[in-house]
Amino acid sequence: MSTALVPLETATASKRRRKARTKKVSSLPAIVASELPHAEIDLTPGREHLVCPTCKRWTPITGVLGTPKLVPHHTEPARAHTETPHRCTGTNRKVDINIAIEDWHTEWTEAVATAAARRATKVLRKPKVIPAPAVSQITPAPLSATSALDAYREHFKKCRKSEGIDHCGGTRRCADGARLAALYEQLQPSDSVHDRVRTREARVDTLLARVRATTASRTAASEWTKHREATTAPRTALAKRSGTAVEEANNTHRIPLPGTVSHLRGIEVPLKPLRPHSSAH
Repeated sequence: MSTALVPLETATASKRRRKARTKKVSSLPAIVASELPHAEIDLTPGREHLVCPTCKRWTPITGVLGTPKLVPHHTEPARAHTETPHRCTGTNRKVDINIAIEDWHTEWTEAVATAAARRATKVLRKPKVIPAPAVSQITPAPLSATSALDAYREHFKKCRKSEGIDHCGGTRRCADGARLAALYEQLQPSDSVHDRVRTREARVDTLLARVRATTASRTAASEWTKHREATTAPRTALAKRSGTAVEEANNTHRIPLPGTVSHLRGIEVPLKPLRPHSSAH
C-alpha cells in the first residue's frame, strides 16, 4: 500500500536586527563613562547608549563584552532622509566603561528622584509703576467764582505795591491780573446757576419735611381721639364695641400661669406721640 508523502513547509528564519560588525576603531581618544553626566549615558543591559560628544545624538554602544565603541552613525537622524548624509567623526570611537552597572544604576536612580522632587521657582513679577505726569499734564482742580475773586484780590494787593513797569494800579491790570479777572467773569454765571439750583432743592426739601410732619401729627391725633372715645364710653358701649368674643374672654375667670401673657384683651393703645415736635423738645 503506497502512502503519499506530504510536503513539509520550508522553514523561514526570523529576520535578525542588523548589527554593526566592523573592526575599525576611531583614532579619537576613548570616551570615559564615569566622566559623562547621568543624563547622557544609559548602561541598561541590552540597551547601552550614550550621547555622542561630536553630534550630540544618542548612539548605541557595540561590543560591550569585548571592545566597547560607538556604532557607525550619521550627524542627521535616519528619519530626515537627507540626500547626502554625513558620517559623524565620532563613529567607532572607543568607550571606556570604568563604572559598574550596579553603581551606575544606583546613581541614576538617585539623580532621577532628586530631579523629580525639584520644583520650578515661581516668578513674582513686580507691578509696573506708572510714572507721575508732568506738571504741564496735570489737570487743575475746577475753580469757583469765589476762589477766583480771592485770588484776584490777593494778586492785586501784591502787584500794586511792586515797583515793576507792568503792575496793577487804578484801572490798569497786568497780564496775571487780567487773566484772573477774565476767569472770575467766566465762572460767575455758572456759579449763579448752581446757586439757584441749590436754593430750589433746599426749598423742595423744606416743603416735603413740612408735609410729612403735618401728616404724622394728623394720624397721631386721630388715633388718640379713637382711644379717648373708647375709654370714656360707658361699660355697655365698651362691651358692645369690643365684641362678644372679647367680652366673654375677659369675663372668664382663669388663674394665670407664671411666665405667661395675660388673657385679657382690649383696644390697643397708640404708640405714636400726639405732637412729635413738642415731645422732642
